[in-house]
Amino acid sequence: MASPKPVTHVIFDMDGLLLDTVGICLECQNRILEPLGHSLSWVQLMAQMGLSATEMCQSICQDFHLEITPEEYKRRLALVYPEVFPKSTIMPGAERLVRHLHKHNIPIAIASGGAQDSFDLKTTNHRDLVSLFGHVVLASSDPEVTKGKPEPDVFLVCARRFPDNPDPSKCLVFEDAPNGVQAGVAAGMQVVMVPDSRLSSELTKGATEVLASLEDFKPERYGLPPFDD
Repeated sequence: MASPKPVTHVIFDMDGLLLDTVGICLECQNRILEPLGHSLSWVQLMAQMGLSATEMCQSICQDFHLEITPEEYKRRLALVYPEVFPKSTIMPGAERLVRHLHKHNIPIAIASGGAQDSFDLKTTNHRDLVSLFGHVVLASSDPEVTKGKPEPDVFLVCARRFPDNPDPSKCLVFEDAPNGVQAGVAAGMQVVMVPDSRLSSELTKGATEVLASLEDFKPERYGLPPFDD
């Protein structure tokens, strides 16, 4: 792993990083797949995380040789979302870190592979936290993002939307998924990975630092203000 370098801006992924939504996403997928005679494993889902919604539906339909179109698969998923996504909870250490950076006027943003409708549902009970971010870029809804993760588009668009348009090397990315790490590295950014403990260590390569939890992050390693407590 590379030695951390000072940064001025911070970009967060959302699913599995800020909000504990991976298990909920898996439940949604299997609600659609099981009546069709299939099921998606956690490992298979992690390989999809970060893709845009359209890319994910295309991939799943292809992988399972489904007899429905990706558009129909996506439509069926959207019917399940309102029931389950509002149950999303905040990941350990996320709120403390976000509020700390905001308090110290560090520019922060969210760059997610999701779409606006699912984002709104997931953040139903967390609007106060989301309001602390300068902006949010959603790969599945934003016209400037042509490809989801592992392509760097969503992070590069997110960086350009900071008012001072920082060089990507001055941005620190927080990610939990391999596709997200690859995207951040491809964008020329440092990446702190906070993977699920079930993820193979082979899939954490490329990250500047790998942590068990956001609670373990030390801002001063990246030239950011240390925690007050």
